[in-house]
Amino acid sequence: MKRDLYIVSQVIRTGRMLLNDSKKGPPHVQYRRPYGCAVLAMSDVLQTIAELKEEKDFVLKVYTCNNENEWYQIHDNIIRKSSTKYTAPSTNYGLIISLQLLRGDMEAVRRENPLIFSRGVSMTRKLGFPDVIMPGDIRNDLYLTLERGDFERGGKSVQKNIEVTVYVLYADGEILKDCISLGSGEPHMPEHRSFVLYHNNSPRWSEVIKLPIPIDRFRGSHLRFEFRHCSTKDKGEKKLFGFSFTPLMREDGTTLSDESHELYVYKCDENTTFSNHALYLGLPCCKEDFNSCPSLPSSLIFQRSAKETFWISTQLSSTKLTQNVDLLALLKWKAHPDRVMDILGRLRHVSGEEIVKFLQDILDTLFSILDDNTDKYGPLVFQSLVFIINLLRDSKYYHFRPVMDTYIQKHFAGALAYKELIRCLKWYMDRSAEVVRQDHIQEAMRALEYLFKFIIQSRILYSRATCGMEEEQFRTSVQELFQSIRFVLSLDSRNSETLIFTQAALLNSFPAIFDELLQMFTVQEVAEFVRGTLGSMPSTVHIGQSMDVVKLQSIARTVDSRLFSFPESRRILLPVVLHHIHLHLRQQKELLICSGILSSIFSIIKNSSMDTSVQEEVEMMVESLLDVLLQTLLSIMSKSQSQEAVRGQRCPQCTAEITGEYVSCLLSLLRQMTDIHFQRLMENFQSKEELKEFLLKILCVFRNLMKLSIFPRDWNVMRLLTSNIILTTAQYLSPALHKNFTEAEFDFKVWNSYFSLAVLYINQPSLQLESLSSAKRKKVLDKYGDMRVMMTYELFSMWQNLGENKIHFIPGMIGPFLGVTLVPQVEVRNIMIPIFHDMMDWEQRKNGNFKQVEAELIDKLDSLVSEGKGDENYRELFGLLLLEKIEQETWRETGISFVTSVTRLMERLLDYRDCMKGDETENKKIGCTVNLLNFYKSEINKEEMYIRYIHKLCDMHLQAENYTEAAFTLLLYWELLNWDERPLKEFLHYPAQTEWHRKEGLCRKVIHYFNKGKCWEFGIPLCRELAFQYESLYDYQSLSWIRKMEAAYYDNIMEQQRLEPEFFRVGFYGRKFPFFLRNKEFVCRGHDYERLEAFQQRMLGEFPQAIAMQHPNQPDEAILQCDAQYLQIYAVTPVPDSVGVLQMDRVPDRIKSFYRVNNVRRFRYDRPFHKGPKDRDNEFKSLWIERTTLILSHPLPGISRWFEVEKRELVEVSPLENAVSVVENKNQELRTLISQYQHKQLHGNINLLSMTLNGVIDAAVNGGIARYQEAFFDKDYITSHPEDTEKITQLKDLMQEQVHVLGVGLAVHEKLVHPEMRPLHKKLIDQFQMMRSSLCHCFYVAFQGLPGLEKTGSGASRGILNSHESFKLLHRHSETGNVGSLLILSDGVVVEHPEDFYRMQASPSSSSLSSTHSAPSQMINSAPSTIRVGSPSLPDKYRHNREMLMLLPPHRERPSSAMYTNISENGQPTSFQRALFHQVIGPCKPCSDPNLSVAEKVLTTPSSWSLDSGTREALPFLSAHVGGVMAPPVPPRNLPHGQLLSMHFDAFHHQVSDLPPALPARSLRKSPLHPIPASPTSPQSILDGSSSTLSGSASSGVSSLGESNFGGASSSDPPAADPLESAPGGRAWTADQEDPDSPYQPVRYSVSEPEVLDGVKPAPCRSHSAPGGVVVAQAGVQIQPQHLYYHHHQHHFHPHYLPHHPPLYSLHEPPPALPPKPYLRDLREGCIPEEDPLNNQPAAPPAPRPMPRKISQPIIAATKEEQAKVAWEHGVSEE
Repeated sequence: MKRDLYIVSQVIRTGRMLLNDSKKGPPHVQYRRPYGCAVLAMSDVLQTIAELKEEKDFVLKVYTCNNENEWYQIHDNIIRKSSTKYTAPSTNYGLIISLQLLRGDMEAVRRENPLIFSRGVSMTRKLGFPDVIMPGDIRNDLYLTLERGDFERGGKSVQKNIEVTVYVLYADGEILKDCISLGSGEPHMPEHRSFVLYHNNSPRWSEVIKLPIPIDRFRGSHLRFEFRHCSTKDKGEKKLFGFSFTPLMREDGTTLSDESHELYVYKCDENTTFSNHALYLGLPCCKEDFNSCPSLPSSLIFQRSAKETFWISTQLSSTKLTQNVDLLALLKWKAHPDRVMDILGRLRHVSGEEIVKFLQDILDTLFSILDDNTDKYGPLVFQSLVFIINLLRDSKYYHFRPVMDTYIQKHFAGALAYKELIRCLKWYMDRSAEVVRQDHIQEAMRALEYLFKFIIQSRILYSRATCGMEEEQFRTSVQELFQSIRFVLSLDSRNSETLIFTQAALLNSFPAIFDELLQMFTVQEVAEFVRGTLGSMPSTVHIGQSMDVVKLQSIARTVDSRLFSFPESRRILLPVVLHHIHLHLRQQKELLICSGILSSIFSIIKNSSMDTSVQEEVEMMVESLLDVLLQTLLSIMSKSQSQEAVRGQRCPQCTAEITGEYVSCLLSLLRQMTDIHFQRLMENFQSKEELKEFLLKILCVFRNLMKLSIFPRDWNVMRLLTSNIILTTAQYLSPALHKNFTEAEFDFKVWNSYFSLAVLYINQPSLQLESLSSAKRKKVLDKYGDMRVMMTYELFSMWQNLGENKIHFIPGMIGPFLGVTLVPQVEVRNIMIPIFHDMMDWEQRKNGNFKQVEAELIDKLDSLVSEGKGDENYRELFGLLLLEKIEQETWRETGISFVTSVTRLMERLLDYRDCMKGDETENKKIGCTVNLLNFYKSEINKEEMYIRYIHKLCDMHLQAENYTEAAFTLLLYWELLNWDERPLKEFLHYPAQTEWHRKEGLCRKVIHYFNKGKCWEFGIPLCRELAFQYESLYDYQSLSWIRKMEAAYYDNIMEQQRLEPEFFRVGFYGRKFPFFLRNKEFVCRGHDYERLEAFQQRMLGEFPQAIAMQHPNQPDEAILQCDAQYLQIYAVTPVPDSVGVLQMDRVPDRIKSFYRVNNVRRFRYDRPFHKGPKDRDNEFKSLWIERTTLILSHPLPGISRWFEVEKRELVEVSPLENAVSVVENKNQELRTLISQYQHKQLHGNINLLSMTLNGVIDAAVNGGIARYQEAFFDKDYITSHPEDTEKITQLKDLMQEQVHVLGVGLAVHEKLVHPEMRPLHKKLIDQFQMMRSSLCHCFYVAFQGLPGLEKTGSGASRGILNSHESFKLLHRHSETGNVGSLLILSDGVVVEHPEDFYRMQASPSSSSLSSTHSAPSQMINSAPSTIRVGSPSLPDKYRHNREMLMLLPPHRERPSSAMYTNISENGQPTSFQRALFHQVIGPCKPCSDPNLSVAEKVLTTPSSWSLDSGTREALPFLSAHVGGVMAPPVPPRNLPHGQLLSMHFDAFHHQVSDLPPALPARSLRKSPLHPIPASPTSPQSILDGSSSTLSGSASSGVSSLGESNFGGASSSDPPAADPLESAPGGRAWTADQEDPDSPYQPVRYSVSEPEVLDGVKPAPCRSHSAPGGVVVAQAGVQIQPQHLYYHHHQHHFHPHYLPHHPPLYSLHEPPPALPPKPYLRDLREGCIPEEDPLNNQPAAPPAPRPMPRKISQPIIAATKEEQAKVAWEHGVSEE
């Protein structure tokens, strides 16, 4: 079907001659005319129909021929696509055919598809014979092709239209009916008319018809072809003008040959009749016929037309007729007896098809010739017989062998033939040694089978006829024949290729004669014949490789023959067969064939063993094969065959296949061996060395069987059988091992091999019944039992037999035995675990300890458990059994300690394994690994295992992108190494190298990981360490590289944004948790941007069975012991240990931020509760905080993202302390946020700032901190809690500080606010004024007349309104004579005209509020200023100095960051505020808004009070909006005492646009409180998400001065106190008390009133407001007002201080002590201190008048002369 096949369809039109004939009416005569042709290529459709099982339709286009002369080859033109010779149809029409492919022979097809054949399907046979001719297939078809003709024009102007009519006529002239067929399925007809080609005298038809002529009519029949011209005239007549003829059979009896025949054309006319056919049959029909005929007379009726000829071709497909002359001559040999020799010689040239057609006739003829004259014709008949026999070996005629067999059995009658056949055969064999050309001998050898069939049948016929005469002669002749056969096989064929082929032919045919011989001889006789013949073959060594194959194939066929199935013949043949196989196996040749022979032998013996005893045969095989089989298997398994052996595998079979064959052979042999066989096998060994070698071989093969996958995966039955055979064999071999190789003759190798086998055997997967279904398990147990248990008993027994030699297997066998004990079978474990006690005992006896057992057990336990072995039951059983055994020992204590350690290790390993397998999350895996790592380090001290787990943990961290943790993990290994040159071996992925190089490589890698984790602070010390090493080695290139890296890390710290992580406390309660988590609590470092809700979801995702606890209380015992999983999660706040860096003013927040959240071991969270009766109106009076501090086992970050809590501390915080903390935190938050916005562009996005300011101011006005005022600024509270005075003052100061910070914030907001948002800004300003007024009034009412407060603490009374005059100032009632028009506002801004206060409207600031500097959050965390900067809505003429003053950081000694919630007028949050709150903070932020009820708090807190991390919560949100962190300010420097300072405010005007309004900074002289988390007690602002850790711009290091204008007041006027200023409640200080070693002294400036100081020691004073001006001096320097001059130059003030003059103050107050002023290197950062010129002016100048504001370059008087000049000009201008 895959050949170039086409379906060709020719369309013939029947009708008028011309298609476009215009004549009407039906035509008188119908003509067959060519119309069109369609072709379908089978290659195009074969794929389609091969896949379908039903019919498929195909459309064939019908093409028409352009020229009728080309019609005969139109299909070729279509196939070749010669489109010029045919025309495609104009429309899409054609033929539709259906095709279906059917498979199988005809009978099968008929049977499977009855419906197809019920429709009258026609069967078309192949033209000619098929490839395989089946006997009994009768056929007689002659295929005739009308090819072409050449005819004369006959005097006409146009050519003829010629039609040929074909007839078949019998000898008597009768036309044969039904002998012409146009094709399959067409009815048979008496005649055939060809199609007509128009006007063509040389027509080419190429039309094929079939002539199914009966055989009996064939002889004498002939064909006649009549030619007619078809007219196109009206009558349409057909006129006969000639004819041709040909007989079907020649004179010699042969049929018409298969070729083209040129026939003569004889003339005739329309009136000619052919009634007398004899008239033309005597004429020659063709040229050959003419040559054989005598000369013909010219007066015949029919004259040949010399120029006209007609060609036909014929093909005969007949099983009965022959076209071969030689074959006919043979069949009729008696007609020519003298030609017999020649006829027999020519038989070889007859085609095979002709011979098989007449096979029986030919054989009969041959044997009749032989009987006629044996001596004369014997050899020729023998050759002819050999030729015919070998012809039937051809695949084409192979199916005729049964015909031959049938002939021999039923038709053969040559009773005497056997003698001649034996004689000829022997003669041929005997000649094989001498003849050079042996083709005829080889042919005779190949025909041996059928020759013997003829010989035996002939002898049988003879015996029957003669009643057994000449029996002896026959036997003798057969024996002689076998001697000749042996002779041929024993010849040395190495030098003769022809002889090799002769021997090969003989060996191939030899096994086929056994069955024939058995008809005449007994089984033993035939077996002896065969044994002698096989034995005569030379050994493998002596003959070539090709003969090896032939010889083995002959042996294989012998084994497969019927002869070998008889036990009596098998005993005779087996030794010789085994001998040859043994030889081949020894030399590792032809292994595949040998394995096939062995398989057959074992199968036959196995089948025979059911009926008869095969003990003798098995013994033969054991002796001959067992050893060599083992050797062969070892050789194959190790794949160490030589190239020759590999070449010996004729087919490229893989090693595994051969292995499988030989394994099966070995198993079959062992399976059939009994006790007796094993016993004899052991007795047959001559020495112990031989026995040892055998045992090692067989144990090694068995071990390999356990390891290698010999059989396919699903061959479980085969695997079980193999295991059963190995177990049985091991049981037979154990006694021999014990008997021969214990005590003195102990051999470690054999014993070790045995133990290894037993271990592998018990561990093999196919025996692990636990993995099978219950039905399969039962089936296996019923048939074989649990073979693991049986082998374990064997193993234990053999171990006990070792005695003192056990010590040889310690520690080597610990690992393997441990593997056995881990098999999940209780009995196996019970048997094997006590062996460890035995091992410990023996080592204890020998070494006094069992360190080896201990070390090995721990090592192997780790690897085995990680492979998935072992379980909780094993851990318990292991401890139980060993502890029970150890109890009796003297070394009980160490033993118990060791067993306990191992069981604890197992707990961790099992947890580790459970986490590693399956889809467990990275966290679990990492936690497990850390747990195991710590165990190896702390408890077992196994350094190698410890290092391995370090690297496993590191890889896990890298996979999870925990680079910091990966670095810390790798650091553990780094710490184990020293900077030595000690060589280290190759380990894990490290090459062999020195310890120095490994440590260096590790150091670089750790630094790299710290860099990727952005923990540059941890990497820098390692850079230094490396730098030191490089420097000591003078490796300057590396030193340069590492120093650059260190520098880059410093840059990264200052420039790159880092997010502060959140921390979460997680409790794992319940027995369902893994061991390393069970009933423990941890603190976990969250991922970037991960908030509490996300973390909770992640944890619940990791533990899907866990239940989240909704309260922060410690769980009770019931929860701890229950079989469930409970998770308790809430956020905690880090409490940094390294407070040193956090207390430094000048450290940028980017640096502090790192230390706040890194290297932290302490964390805390707060829980609110009410103590005592709860005040319904203000619950804050009784709201206490329970503060829990968690101390971890290791600081975070570390080798894990979470560590266990090892200690808890609990304290209670009073309501007042909590209020202080909350307000302080909010202040800090505001500072940070405002700092971040100072460098923003105009009209940028300031929503965050607006919301925060709105939240704080609105809350303060409408309730927020008012609740604190109500609670703690109540006279009754103050009176009844005298011990809280300092804290109350502190709270008051913080509230005042908040006012100041809000003022700065509003100034920034004014700069940045979008014009459309101005109404909001105005609202904020208005509410801010209300807030200040409210606070002021509250303070006045609360503290008036409370003397206790005035004296509490050092300087505590400074902020209390103890002067009525000052209160009047606040209300704009001033005495003009004393104060003039100076108005001191509540935030410390001095306004010259009272009406200016009312003109404070929002307007764009004229100075830029952007800053290029930043301050760290701890600087912002310092105390609030004692100067209160006023509202941002001051008139322009004041705003400039006010903004400058804001830059000055006042001093406080406590950190603060307070938060306020936004409360509406009625004390409840508005819906807008709540929405904002939830949007920014998230839905789960609990807050302790003093205006919210408890119920409302619960509503906003879905889990528990403490499930939040306070202000850190929104850190990621803020960091996205706030932007980068700015650089820190330059710190102040201290100056020597006594140096005079002058302050030039002009300095502030340099680059005014660069200066931001600064926030007050604080001193770090006192340890700040750590940041307080947002607990349920902290009222929070709408923007609770802002984090104190994000730094912003702060004070640039210069204190702010409260007054920007100085009024002229007489020295006798009492100083006016700023009613809103207060001193901090912290410890007092003076400049003298500052740390003299500190390079930078804190800066403190204020304009608050001096206090009445204690008489014993001068009371410290930060700074004071002087009525006549600002008087600032160092401690011990008195400055009088008349010596203080103000030079006013374009509203720039230059105060000059004159030392050594009487004090200004006329009252009892001593002068205040002031700290030194800062010296700032950059003018943008503050003022330059100078030596004061000693100007002795006589009187104080009058109060300066405000001038129009103008920005100009600052005037800096660098020398005394310049300063004097400036002062003079100032004075003149004032006048």
